[in-house]
Amino acid sequence: MASGPAGVVAFRLWPPVAIGAPLVVGWLATRAWGDPVDLGGWRIPLGWALVALVVVWNGWSLWLFGRHETGQLPGQATRAMIEEGPYRLSRNPLYVGLLVLYLALGLLGPTVWGLALFPAAVLLVLWGAILPEERFLHERFGAPYDDYRQRVPRWLGLVRR
Repeated sequence: MASGPAGVVAFRLWPPVAIGAPLVVGWLATRAWGDPVDLGGWRIPLGWALVALVVVWNGWSLWLFGRHETGQLPGQATRAMIEEGPYRLSRNPLYVGLLVLYLALGLLGPTVWGLALFPAAVLLVLWGAILPEERFLHERFGAPYDDYRQRVPRWLGLVRR
């Protein structure tokens, strides 16, 4: 079952852990063995640009949660479906933002191992948070969510399902 108490998603894995654990493992590997490749100086301005993008993107997404008076954080009750702002471009803008932050931190770290583990973070957040959340939203909102799911991609147009 995808829902927990009082309209709350029952995650398999808390999203910050799903996304953060591979990055931490990458940093530990870099600390233990060093990086096999020097990323160069270009990584710093790109990393900070990505951080700025995440602050705006996730800030806008969270502001919309407040405006619609629905839970902003995992474990808080879902009372509304949001279909505006970043939610017109991605069904999961906060997770997209956290994944972009992962890349930014991997560049700023730097940790080539952490960047190499990025696909693991994507798969963990998909399995641990997104799929349970999608089942929950289907149960909670039914046809309106199914319509939204057909119109708006999961990952900024990269993967529709």
